[in-house]
Amino acid sequence: MAVLIPAIGTCTFDSGGERRLAERLEAKLEDDYFCWYNVALGPAALHPDFIVFHPRRGLLILEVKDWRARTIVAADRTHFTIHAERGPLAVENPLEQARHYAHAAVDLLQRDPQLVFSGGREAGKLMFPWSCGVVLPNLTRKQFDEGGLGEVIPPQRVICQDEMRESVEPEAFQQRLWEMFPLPFKGALSLPQIDRVRWHLFPEVRIQPRQGDLFAADEPPPDLVQVMDLQQEQLARSLGEGHRVIHGVAGSGKTLILGYRAERLAQAATKPILVLCYNESLARRIDATLRAKGLEHKVQTHHFHQWCRAQLVAYNVGLPERGEDLDAFFADMVDRVIRAVERGQIPAAQYDAILIDEGHDFRPEWLKLVVQMVDPKTNSLLVLYDDAQSIYGDEKRKKFSFRSVGIQAAGRTTILKINYRNTDAILRFARDIAQSILKPSEADDDGVPLLAPQSAGRPGKAPEIVKLPNRFDENGFIAKRLKEAHRQGLAWQDMALICRYNKDLESRGSVLEKLGIPAVSFRDATHSRQEDKVTLITMHSCKGLEFPLVVIPGTERIDGGDELDAQEAKLLYVAMTRATQELVLCGVGA
Repeated sequence: MAVLIPAIGTCTFDSGGERRLAERLEAKLEDDYFCWYNVALGPAALHPDFIVFHPRRGLLILEVKDWRARTIVAADRTHFTIHAERGPLAVENPLEQARHYAHAAVDLLQRDPQLVFSGGREAGKLMFPWSCGVVLPNLTRKQFDEGGLGEVIPPQRVICQDEMRESVEPEAFQQRLWEMFPLPFKGALSLPQIDRVRWHLFPEVRIQPRQGDLFAADEPPPDLVQVMDLQQEQLARSLGEGHRVIHGVAGSGKTLILGYRAERLAQAATKPILVLCYNESLARRIDATLRAKGLEHKVQTHHFHQWCRAQLVAYNVGLPERGEDLDAFFADMVDRVIRAVERGQIPAAQYDAILIDEGHDFRPEWLKLVVQMVDPKTNSLLVLYDDAQSIYGDEKRKKFSFRSVGIQAAGRTTILKINYRNTDAILRFARDIAQSILKPSEADDDGVPLLAPQSAGRPGKAPEIVKLPNRFDENGFIAKRLKEAHRQGLAWQDMALICRYNKDLESRGSVLEKLGIPAVSFRDATHSRQEDKVTLITMHSCKGLEFPLVVIPGTERIDGGDELDAQEAKLLYVAMTRATQELVLCGVGA
């Protein structure tokens, strides 16, 4: 079964013929075929009906016309005249329309040296075939021939009604598709080349090397590109209206999908779109990414308590007195917002859509409050959840159901089990240490499952575990390890030191600065490419972030025979899964 993007159940087809073709492509092509329906192509956002791609066949653009024999008045190689409600209408020949889209795609792809021949007669041309064709779901081949349409569209470039019936054999259907190509393909594209094709054709699926960075349209592509995997892309493009919940393991791309969703929703929004998360550091990173996309005027990003404070100030409700007990202060602040909404002092339905990252760290009463902020006319809510990363647990959450807080999750949930962020070695190590909190548990659509992460199989170094005689030596080792990585070409900003407690950040940062390593606390970080410093961050605040190199100090208990309690295991699991390439754990001990 081919991969159809968006998923067929979420597509809004312009015609019955388009739906039938989507069904045939999905059912009659193997699972190494990729098909996109009405997806924007390239920076110009062109919209061909279907794009079909296969690593051993090539790229095919298809236009679908639901015309019947009586619809067509006249035709030539450039235009058709068809019967319309207001009389005869001249339209572009559908093959010319498909050819226009195909040339636009080829122009994009030929700019990439890794997708073209480097020498010989074919130098500069795509190393795989491309073509275009027309699908006429309501015209039989006999009607096509008798109407003389073969004079204006080459017969081999057309699929007719009787050639795409449900009873047609898959081999025969595929043969009709590939007869549209003038030349066969004798090779096969590699996985990196397939990613590059998608990187060029669909800019919105690009994963930037660092959150918040964007390539200019006229810049050459990097040697190594990253894109959403096909499951992530299909999910991102298939999120329909209403409430949606995504349960995903660490590194499965939840935040990436949230960013894509925010960008799509912003295109049609008349009210602001709100992105909420628990951690301040993640809020800043998401905000930087969305600002880089030019969405700051339509999308507001806050951590939850920041948003609550803004509501109290904006509607003159008044802030509580801030004493020494910060937990009590924040709880009082949230309670004031809840009560002000109940009595109408703070209005509900303020946003066209709300997207919640780190939903597992939201208390039930917070979620119930946020649901009321969505405009019922759009009713657009997305919640991202991973119970394995719930590091602020309490009894209320253990009895949690989405229905109890007004989230309509039944039939609207998606599971993401594959971790793409970490290498196989890092993920296996993290799973082994945190195995006590990663025992899978099932749940219905209204409950919260616990997911065990599955590796995408990316190779890499085994994590380092180093014991030092004392804290002085531990700090020296950390500095030496960071400097070594920097000498090997890794930017300071691609490294993080993740500590258990806030009090450690200042002391560790001071030591690094004295040893010649630029460092910045996550509270002061701007997440900008101009700020090339090592990030100092706590385990509580690192969720949603990632760094090629992560160093975690103070981990002397890991192999000391002591079993970590569930909360400590969760914190360590979150910290370890921030590392995309290298993970170093160090501590003091014999």
